[in-house]
Amino acid sequence: MKRHVLPLFTLFACASSSIVTNAQQSAIEFFDNGITKSKSSDFTGALQAFSMAITINPENAASYYNRGLAKANLKDHRGAILDYDKAIDLNGKDALAYLSRGVSKSRQDDHRGALLDYSRSIELNPDDAQAYYSRGVSRSRIDQYRGALADFSKTIELEPTNAQAYYTQAVTKQKLEDYPGSIADFTKVVEITPKRPQAYAGRGVSKVEMNDFAGAVADLNKAIELNPEDAEAYFYRGFAKSKLDDYKAALSDYDRALSLKGDNYRAYYGRGFCLSKLGDQKGAIADFNQAIDINNVNVATKVVYAGRMPHAVLDNLRNVVQERSKINELGSERAEAYFSRGISKNKQGEPKAAILDLNKAIELSPAYAEAYFSRGMIKSAQGDQKGALTDCNSAIQLNPRYAEVYYVRGLIKHSLGDENSGCLDLSKAGELGYTPAYKVISEYCN
Repeated sequence: MKRHVLPLFTLFACASSSIVTNAQQSAIEFFDNGITKSKSSDFTGALQAFSMAITINPENAASYYNRGLAKANLKDHRGAILDYDKAIDLNGKDALAYLSRGVSKSRQDDHRGALLDYSRSIELNPDDAQAYYSRGVSRSRIDQYRGALADFSKTIELEPTNAQAYYTQAVTKQKLEDYPGSIADFTKVVEITPKRPQAYAGRGVSKVEMNDFAGAVADLNKAIELNPEDAEAYFYRGFAKSKLDDYKAALSDYDRALSLKGDNYRAYYGRGFCLSKLGDQKGAIADFNQAIDINNVNVATKVVYAGRMPHAVLDNLRNVVQERSKINELGSERAEAYFSRGISKNKQGEPKAAILDLNKAIELSPAYAEAYFSRGMIKSAQGDQKGALTDCNSAIQLNPRYAEVYYVRGLIKHSLGDENSGCLDLSKAGELGYTPAYKVISEYCN
């Protein structure tokens, strides 16, 4: 069933309220516009429409809920969760709000938090197959396989032709080493969706585990026919062929597996074994070396830490922010002139002199948000990220709707390791209309 892989906008709730004033009528118009844009996959436009509806009528749960869905479709799950929180505060009986919040929590790997939301959604709507399925997925992610199976079974009871539920149940049974049970489920998937390569591949893997190597080869042949880019299918077919002593054919499969996924140390081992059997000891040793060295925690290797935005990426993303300042009437204290001279000096490659002018502009006009932001941008470019954060904080205090500042502050926080707060700032930037934030969220916040 495709229901479980549809975009989140399919969960849109209908708002029902009696609105009488002109302002409230305008809120409905913005809300309806948001729904229309969502249905046409214009989630950025939908977000802005729902934001306007919320500004006019901040007590409408459906507006927060649907804005949350728009954010989730833009992969801004942290921002979506905040909107779902508000929707639930306003309407604690909305099963879809709990379900959607659970989905966004699971996308942030908060599976225990997601379980609570899915369970509450089920309490409110005990016949929703999607909620059971989603709860089963989260349970399997935290190794609660028995509970996951119970949820998948309930999903299938409610939707007997749900191929995805059978497939996920089969994978869960594999984790519990119930290979006969998994084969029965994969077979059901094949019956419902006969062109799904993963079902043949999964059934082939279970047959390998049951030493039915000829049967495994047959299933893996079909999987590869349907998806010639499946590296794991080639690996397992090579392994099954090796077990059948067909080393030349196995060698070809291991070659293909490694061409598709070069860090598969098990494929190097399998290929090395075949080469040894075929008399190529030099080639075998080279492959065994790779099998030993790749991703081996017992081999001393340089540790590369991931998860934080590198400074080079920060620089590239920050520097695309366009200068926002417009010409202003020059005040008697001349702060605008200092500001503009500072901007020009920075463009000429004189950042230190530029900061001195921006310091003076701020001294003369302490509420000059653009000056704080520009000074923060220069400090960040010079490597002073903490000083840049302080200036961004000041700019936001002075102008809480300064979207570009939230964007840059989010980048800096992320680069310093405060990923959650950084991603929330990026979400706020997008909510305020700075749409480039969503590309960064998609790449660095999920």
